[in-house]
This record gives sequence, structure tokens and C-alpha cells, in this order.
Amino acid sequence: MTTRGGHLHGAPPASPSLTPTRQAGVCAFYGECGRNPEVNVSLVPSQVPCLSNTPARVAQGALLSLLRAVCPELARGDNETTLVCCTFGQLSALRISVGLSGAVLARCPACARNFANLYCHICSPDQSLFTNVTRVTNSTAVPGAQAVLEYQLFYSRRYAEAAFTSCRDVRLPATGGYAISTMCGRYGAQLCTAQRWLDFQGDKNNGLAPLQIDFQLLPNGSEPGPGIVPLDAPVWGCDQAPDAEQEPCSCQDCAQACPPVVPPAGPPPPFRIGRADGVLVICVLLFAVLALVFLVAVLCRRGTAELPLKPRPRGRSQRASDAWQRGLERAFRRWGVTVATWPVAVLVVTAAVAGGLSAGLVTLRLTTDPVELWSAPGSRARQEKEFYDRHFGPFLRTNQVIVTAPGRPGITYDSVVLGTKNFSGVLAQDVLLALLELQDTLAGTTAWVEGRRVSLQDVCYAPLNPTAPSVGDCAVSSVTQYFQNNRSRLVLRAWQQDGKQQGTVDWHDHLIYCVNSPLSFKDITALELSCMAEYDGPVFPYVALGGYSESEYTEAEALIVTYSLNNFPAGDPRLAWARSWEQQFLNVVRDFQRRHGSNLSVTFMAERSLEDEINRTSGEDLPVFAISYLLVFAYIALALGEYTAWHRVLVESKVTLALGGIAVVLGAVLAAMGLLALTGLPSSLIIIEVVPFLVLAVGADNIFIFVQELQQSQQEPGETREQHLGRVLAQVAPSMLLCSLSETICFLFGALSSMPAVRTFALTAALAIALDFALQMSGFVALVALDRRRQEAGRFDICCCKKGKGGTAGGGKGLLRPFLKRYYTPVLLHPLVRPAVVLLFLFLSCAGLFLLFHVSVGLDQELALPEDSYLLPYFSALNQYLAVGVPTYFVTTGGYNFSSENGTNAVCSSAGCDADSLTQSIQLATLFPNVSYLAIPATSWLDDFLDWLNPTVRCCRIYQSGEQKGEFCPSTSTDPSCALGQCLKQVRRPTPEEFQRFLPWFLQDRPTLHCAKGGLGAYDTAVSMDANGTILATRFMAYQRPLRTSQEYTGALRAARALAERITGTLRAVPGTDPAFRVFPYTVTYVYYEQYLTVVPEGLMTLLLCLVPTFAVSFLLLGMDVRSSLATLLTITMALLGTVGCMALWAVPYNAVALINLVAAVGISVEFVSHITCAFARSCQPTRVARAAEATVTMGSKVVAGVAMTNLPGVLVLAFAKARLVRIFFFRLNLIVTLLGLAHGLAFLPVLLSYIGPGPQVPAGEDTPGDTVQVTGPGLDNPGFKDTDKDKDKDKDKDKDKDKDKDKDKGSGKG
Repeated sequence: MTTRGGHLHGAPPASPSLTPTRQAGVCAFYGECGRNPEVNVSLVPSQVPCLSNTPARVAQGALLSLLRAVCPELARGDNETTLVCCTFGQLSALRISVGLSGAVLARCPACARNFANLYCHICSPDQSLFTNVTRVTNSTAVPGAQAVLEYQLFYSRRYAEAAFTSCRDVRLPATGGYAISTMCGRYGAQLCTAQRWLDFQGDKNNGLAPLQIDFQLLPNGSEPGPGIVPLDAPVWGCDQAPDAEQEPCSCQDCAQACPPVVPPAGPPPPFRIGRADGVLVICVLLFAVLALVFLVAVLCRRGTAELPLKPRPRGRSQRASDAWQRGLERAFRRWGVTVATWPVAVLVVTAAVAGGLSAGLVTLRLTTDPVELWSAPGSRARQEKEFYDRHFGPFLRTNQVIVTAPGRPGITYDSVVLGTKNFSGVLAQDVLLALLELQDTLAGTTAWVEGRRVSLQDVCYAPLNPTAPSVGDCAVSSVTQYFQNNRSRLVLRAWQQDGKQQGTVDWHDHLIYCVNSPLSFKDITALELSCMAEYDGPVFPYVALGGYSESEYTEAEALIVTYSLNNFPAGDPRLAWARSWEQQFLNVVRDFQRRHGSNLSVTFMAERSLEDEINRTSGEDLPVFAISYLLVFAYIALALGEYTAWHRVLVESKVTLALGGIAVVLGAVLAAMGLLALTGLPSSLIIIEVVPFLVLAVGADNIFIFVQELQQSQQEPGETREQHLGRVLAQVAPSMLLCSLSETICFLFGALSSMPAVRTFALTAALAIALDFALQMSGFVALVALDRRRQEAGRFDICCCKKGKGGTAGGGKGLLRPFLKRYYTPVLLHPLVRPAVVLLFLFLSCAGLFLLFHVSVGLDQELALPEDSYLLPYFSALNQYLAVGVPTYFVTTGGYNFSSENGTNAVCSSAGCDADSLTQSIQLATLFPNVSYLAIPATSWLDDFLDWLNPTVRCCRIYQSGEQKGEFCPSTSTDPSCALGQCLKQVRRPTPEEFQRFLPWFLQDRPTLHCAKGGLGAYDTAVSMDANGTILATRFMAYQRPLRTSQEYTGALRAARALAERITGTLRAVPGTDPAFRVFPYTVTYVYYEQYLTVVPEGLMTLLLCLVPTFAVSFLLLGMDVRSSLATLLTITMALLGTVGCMALWAVPYNAVALINLVAAVGISVEFVSHITCAFARSCQPTRVARAAEATVTMGSKVVAGVAMTNLPGVLVLAFAKARLVRIFFFRLNLIVTLLGLAHGLAFLPVLLSYIGPGPQVPAGEDTPGDTVQVTGPGLDNPGFKDTDKDKDKDKDKDKDKDKDKDKDKGSGKG
């Protein structure tokens, strides 16, 4: 900004002494009078004009030709005389100066022409009318002449504003920002005005202006001085073409050229009925209707509900099912007798099979990569990631430090040059010096990998010197890069005189300037420092600073330092180099944090940090899981015994048997994992953590059912021990088969999921449950037979060499069973309680249905971390301070012809490009960031390539002679043969041959001051070509707005894909495009969040598929009993609804981890529900209520002891895990599943069966010798569900003497 003038009020009056003659055809200055003695550093050396208030000269020859090229509006027709006030040298210097500044404006022809015309005043023949020289000095180059040091230019405000408006929206494709931001000094694009724009152009300190120009913008009718007429030349609007050979500016560069933009549809409004939540209204109505129907049905059946039910007639299907069931019982009976006869042999065979399968664990491959866990190899995101990595390499590795100074007061800085600015507490010199010290330490940090010393330059991303980088070439984004990470420049001070103001300038002034003009090679202060980073690239303030409002960058609350490292595919030894250096990075920053923690808040992360922390947490939580399993083991060992007297405790103990049962369960898990490992299927930590819990719940339930049934069963006269065990096995095995088969098929259906972790879990669980059933029917039955022998022989448990009193107690009912019979069941099935129970569970299900729509979907990465992780404050700072999100690439596949004119126009965004081109579409999407999630338009290699080819700039040139004739001539070359060697002689699209020839030159051209459009660094990796120059893939980089939750990341993916689909449709319409060509969005997070696009419908389908076998198997094994099967299905469904509702209340988000637990919940619910349903179906009581009571008493105690009490101790311990992921998805969710499953199985299901359960079937006669109960139908003839103490219980019920009851129950074991 100029130190004086620049504003109408306060400007010095026009001085007649230096420009006395003011009339058309008279100059104010002419010729060249050497360098300006007041300009120390000039990026483009040029000379100041000589004072010359003389008539204009005639332009002829080369001067006239050059005038027509640079300032065509000043050239007259062929038959007219053209007068000028400049020499050929002055016009040549003007061309270079305008070309440097105008290079960024060339994509908009109207703007480029208007900008050039602003400076063509130097050659105007009427120069004296609007130019007033105010300061001169004696020239040292031209004796006797006076060199002009400063002058005023009087422009009409309309003219200046119109020219500024035509350039205001021109984009800079390499950054996605506005070109005007590089041409307005400290004001940047947002605060730039016509006055500020011209003031910067006329500031002699900007590195380009040879002298000070004071622009005076005057309204119409103003008279600044005698004879002065403000210049009011014609201006082309940006939507106009300057001549017939050029095009209007594109929509991206000119808002007036845009078609009407229809805002995209936002998210649908919430579903409402009137003013109320629509889902809530529907759920309330649903509950009201169901409750009304139920109450009406109860009232209609009042007085008839307790009448004895008539036995159901036996149809053909029933008789066929009877025969199958009797055959099943015979098979289990014979199998039980055989195993009990030869237990040792069976154990040996069982151990050999389980051990052999478990041996496959040596080939186990444990997957920890989140991509492999949650993204299927054939998924769209995985395929797109592989395509991107193949053509452009893996995404860069990010290592970041965020520094804040909480509580530290800021200051107000009064700049001599740049005005007053507020500086935050963290933007202080001592903080910057400390940050510079950290970066210096990191620059010298090394790591040792396999005997090799690895330094930063070995692994860093060096865009401008990728082949042999030094530390200074590494792309480090930091606010100290505005000082090129140089301490002496940071502490530099200089004396600044700006008109009447004077004072000292320091780092404050330079920083104010650079954050608003980051692409500047020189600031306008006396410091004369560059804003470019040490690696010669720009540092954008929205990347290096955070926590500011609007564009007040100096008020930023956070300094962000980012180290970008190259990434390498797995197996590449350089990946270990990068990881090792990152470990040293973490060590250095931790030390910095420790030393400066008293006054600075330092948060940080490395690319490896998240994986390291998850692995650390998993290791630290292993003891918690171990304690959890030990508690489960201890409970089973103690609860399985039947204790009748203190002196028989060691004999009646079942610790050895319990440990054997646990070994059987774990053997099934290990065998399943080993077998799947042999097939090459990888496992994961979530399988190791969840599957044993699940199989323990299933296996322990079967153990308790079998052992307790055996304990309660009396050996019949003449029946051997082996026959007794076989009979009991025949009683309970069908129920165990029903549950195991249902769960196995359920999990096999769950394996249809596309998510690898869910699929692997489901396969492992299905195989483990199937093997568990097989091992229990063999190995555990053998262990029971051996334990029975031990107990009959009176040998102690564990120490079997010692003996006590022999025999078996038999007939014990434990503690839980009497409680259920005397207190719980009578209350539950009371005529007044039953309707209340149904209404309560209906309400819970409807509430769960309502809450289902309020469960958040996703998994925030913070949940995967322990509460003491150093990453949690980093993520908090990131969400609070980050100004932009991650870069998002729009990638094009092969099959598109970029070199054709139609192909070019459908992609680019400069003049002549299609309104719906690729880059135009992305730019329009950024206008609606709340819908598109895009904040900064895409960088475009094609647009910059076209600008690079523009003959008005000195970028693309060819050697015309010498040894390098025909080769590329860089912009820095001063070889005379390059002067007229432009690649294109006029502004036009390149031919396909030219396109293919020049594109590689562009991609390897290093950007310089003379040609800022060079593609090296910005685009050299953005285009993938084969050896023949055919484009295989390209990418266009945009930036997302800051994303903070899983929902926002998922929404960004969905929006980007929708935008890419529209662009694909547009580009496929270009002639010659391959039908298979497409555009897709890619960023590093998409592969993680793609699952959330489908996890809800896929989860619903998975759970529905899991429920199908539950109904089907129940229907077949329960004698095609539709009522019982529907009751089972309904109860499990209601338990799932309740589980999902509790997830919403307890802040458990829904994701793939939750889906795994919900699939497991179906399996556990089957255990809670199916056994009781089977017991009800097999009961011979005359009424539904009596049958429900008998089922609850006989099977409820086993279910509580075998499932609920097996799960709860282990689950409760997980509340103490460090990882929040474990606490949320394993403690909370498993606790919900266990408690709701228990409530539905032990409360709702008996009541439901007491209302809608089927009646008893017509007895089918005795089955096999030894049976005590008549067969009651197919699948219902299992005596295992008969109360073996029924007759005794009836006698006790008739006897009202409570003391006698106590005597008869004395010594009962634990149920």
C-alpha cells in the first residue's frame, strides 16, 4: 500500500511546476533515466522515466508493432498517425511487467486487457491530461535530465471500479483461491477494493513497480487541478470478449457470465405431523392400537383363559415329526450310552480333533489395518483407493503439531506501513522462536533402521526437488516459513519512512503482509523479505494458522506445523524409514511439550499415532479381559456343583468338570479359528474379544442344562449309570440342538455381510458354535461320565486320590428354582400382573422403535482411544482450530481425450470453457459448502497448462538455434534464441500433437517469478501417463470444509460422489469418450467411512437374515408349531428393539462394531428364549398358565445360571477397561443385551405363551423303556422338560405345613 495518496481526500494538489503544459498530444514524461535510487530490491530490474512535458512522438516500425501487441487501444488505423509518449525500451519493460502480473489474469481475456490498459498510460499521447509528476531527482544515467520518482494518476472512479470488477473473481487454479489476493498486498481478496488494488500496484516497495505511483480515483465532475482530466477509458466487462478472436471470461472467473445457479437441495426436513415429531406420533399410535387390541382380547377371553385346553389332534405332519423326534432321541440315547461306556477313548479322539484343528493357529494372520477390517476388497472405496495409489502413490503421511497459548494476552500493533492490527498471545516473538527451535531440532532428527541412518530429507515430501532433496526442500507448513525458517530474519528490524509516518518495522509487519499475500516474493516494507517458504512454495494462512475469525489471521489462537512425508506401499523398506522417523518426531515433540508446558499448550500427532495408541490400549486392556474370563470361569466352577452337606463339599464339587467344560468351549473357539486360518481367512482382535464371550454364553448354558438335569434326575431301578446318562442326554440334547442349530445358521447368514470384519466374525462364531455342540456331545459327555464315576466312588474333586462318602445326592433343586416356583412365577403369572407385563414390554418396544431413529451412525476416531491418550487433546484442538478440512481429489480414469478441443473445454474453467465443465462444477459446489462439504475449488492442471501456453507470458518457449534447438527453454533462460520462440504464436487451444508434446514440459517446469505457472510441485504428480504420453489418470484437488463427526465425513463422501456422478455424465457426452470412463472423488478417509453409507440397510438385512433361521428351526423342531415359533421370533425381535433403544439412551453409536454385537445379541437371545419355549411346548399341564409356570420354573433357573450369570461377571469387569471403545461397545452393549435378553426371556415370554401358546398334543404313547412321560407330539415328547419332582411337588403343595416343606428342601444345592 502507498505511503501517501491513494485517497482523494488528503492528496496533494496537482503541482504545475513539473507538468506545466496539460493538453492532448503532450507527454508528462518520456524516455528512460536509469534505476530508481530509492528502490533497493526489485524483482524485475527496470528504469524510471525522464521528466519531459513535451509533445508526443510518432510511433513507427518495431515500436508500433509492439504497441499493437501490448496496448492495441492506443494504436490508430493504418492510415492514421499513432502518437505515443514512450520509447521501445519503455514499452518492452511495460510488456514484461504487465506480463508478470497479468500471467495470473490471462485466463480471463477481458480482465487481462483491462489490467494492461491501466498501465498503458505510460504510452498515452494525452499523458499530461491525467498525469501529474510530483517528485523528481537528477538522473545519473542521462546527464542533464531529471528522473521521475513519483507521480499522480487521475482516473475516474467508474473506470477503475469497472476494471477492478472485471478482475475481482478471477481464480488462481494452482491454489483454488483468487488471483486478486496476490495483487492487493495485506488486504488479500476479501478486503481488496479498486483503490487498494491500484495502491499496491503503484507501491515502489512491491518488487515490481519502478517508482511510486499515486492513484487518485475521482467521481464524475471532480476537478483536482487546472487542466487535469481524469482518464475514463472504455472497459470490457468480464462477460464480454475484447475482440472477435477471444472469448468472454468463464463462469468461474466472472459471476456475470454464470447461468442462474439453483441452490442444491439441502437435507430433508425432519418428519413431522403438525408440530410434533412424526415418528413419535406414529410410535404412540402404534402402542395405543396394540394395547387396545390386547386389552380387548383379554377382556373377551376373561373367565375362559384358565380352562383346561383340549389336546390338539395329531395330523400327518405331526405323526411324521413324531417319528423323526423319536429317532433323534434314540440316537442321542445310544450315543450317550456309548460315550459314557468309553469316556477315555472319546476324550482322546475329541482332544486330537480339537488339537489338530487348533494347530492351524500357527498360520493365523491377525488383521489390524482398519481398511482391511471394515472395507471389502471389492468395495467401491477400496477399488478407488487402489486405482489412486497405483497412479499417484499412497496418500502423504501427515505429522502435525498445534501450539496454543491459553490465557496469554494479545497486543495491538501499530504498523507504520500497514496500519493497526491485533495480535493474539500465541503470535509473539518468543513463541515463534520456540517454534523455530522445534523445527530446527526436527530438521536434524535422525532414526536408525536396519543399520541405516534416516533423516528428514530421506522421507519428506519435497515437491520442487523430489529427486535429491535437502532439508530445506521439505514441504513443512508453518508460520515461521514466512521467514524461511531463518532466525535472523525473524528478529530483523529496519527503519521505515512512509511519507509523513516513520518508524521501525519488524516481524509483525512482514507477517501482516504475508498472511494476506502468501504468494508474494517480496513484501512492501523496508525488510524486503519474501513470503515464500524455504522450499520455494507458498504457505497459506488457513493451513498454518487456526482459530481466527473471517480473515483476521493475526488474531489466530493456534499455530499449526505440518510435516508431510512420502508414503509407501506395504512391503517397501522406505515405509519403515518413515515410521521410524515419525517415532523420533514424537519423541522430540514430547520433549518440547514438557519444556514449554508451563506457558504453551502443545498437542501433536504422527501418521502412526492412531495405530500405536490402539495397539497400546489393546495391550493394556488384556489384563481386564483376562480378569473377565477368570471371573466367568470361577463362577461356572463354583455354580456347577450340588452341595447337600458340608462334609460332602469336596465330593459334590464340580470344579474339574467345570474346567473341562470351559476347556471344551475354548477348544471349540480355537479349533474354529484354526480351521479358518488354514483356509487363509484372517482374524482380528474383535473376534478374539467377542467370540469367546458368545460361545461361553451358549456353551455354559448347555453345560448347566445337562449337568443340572442329571443332578435332578433319579436313576431308575435296574438302570445302569451309562443308561441313566444316555436317558438324560436324550432329554436335553434336542433343546441344545435347537439353539445351536439356530445360532449356527443365524451366523452363517450374517456372514453374507460385505464388511470383512463382520463376515469373519460371523463365520468364526458359526463354526465355533457348531464345533462347541459337537465337542459337548462327545468330550463333555465323556467328562460328565468320568465325574459321575468319581462322585459315586466318593473321591474328592480335583484331588481324586482321596475319598469321602460316596453316592450321588440326586433330586436337588438348588436355590434359584424354589425362588422361581414359590415367589417369582406366581407373581409374574398373576391375572393382574400378566396384562401389565405385556403392556410394559409393548411400551418398551415402541419406545425402542422411536429411539431407533435417534441412534447416531458412525464411529468417531476419538472413541478408539483411551482417555489418557495424547491424541485426544490433539483431536479436540483440531476440531476447534482447523480452518479447512482434508484435500479431496476428483480423479479421472483413462479413456478421455483431454487434447481435443471439446475434451479440453469440458474440463477447464478459463475463457472458452464449458459452463458445466469439471472444474466449473466443482467451483459452483463450493458456493454451498453446507451441502457439498467443499470449501475451496479444485486446482486445475489443465487451466494452468493453458495459461502456461499463453504467448503473452514467457513460460512456454523453444530454443530456436544452437545445440538445444527444438527443446524447451525455461523462463529463467536469457538465451536470445528463446525471445521469439513461443510455443504458440497466438492465444488458442493447442492441437493434439502440441498438447502431447508440451504437457511433459509443463509438468516439469519449476515455477519462478518470470513464470509462476510452471507445473513442477503443483502438478507433476497430478497426471499419470504411459510411455507413449497417453493420459491414464489425472486428479484435481479441492479442499473440504472442516469435518468433525462421522456423520459429516459420511455426508461429505455422499455429496462428493453425487457431484462426481454428474461430472461423469457430462464428460461421457464428449465425443470420443470411452463409455467406461468415470470421475470419482478420493480422499484418505473415504475408505473408512464408506461403510456408513450402507451399514444401516445392510445391518437391517443381516439381522433379518439372522431371525429367519430362528423361526425356521424352531418351527421344524417344535413339530411345526407356528405359535411357539412366532412367540420365539417376536420375543427376540422385541429384545433387539429394546437393545437399539438403549443404545440411543446410553450414547452407543451404531456401526460395524455395534452390528457385530447385535448379531451376537440374536444368538444370546436365542439362548434366553428357545429353551423356555421348548419347555413350554413339551409341558403336559392342562392350561397355558400352568404350562408357562412349569417352563419358567424348570428351565428358567438353568437359563439364568447358564447364560445370564455366565455373562454378567465378565461384562461388568469390562467397565474398568481403558479403551472407551471397549467400555462402550463391549461393556455397555453386552450389558444391555444380557439384561434385556434375560428380561424378555424370563418375564415377557412366559406371559406371552400364557396367552397365545399352543395347547398340549394328543399323547402318542410310550417311547422307549425307561421313559417316564408319554410322548406329547413331534418335538414335544422330550422328558427333559418334565419336572422330575412333579409328584413330590404336588404333595408338597397339598401339604400346608411350611416346616415340612423346609425339611424336604433342606440341603438343596445351587440352581
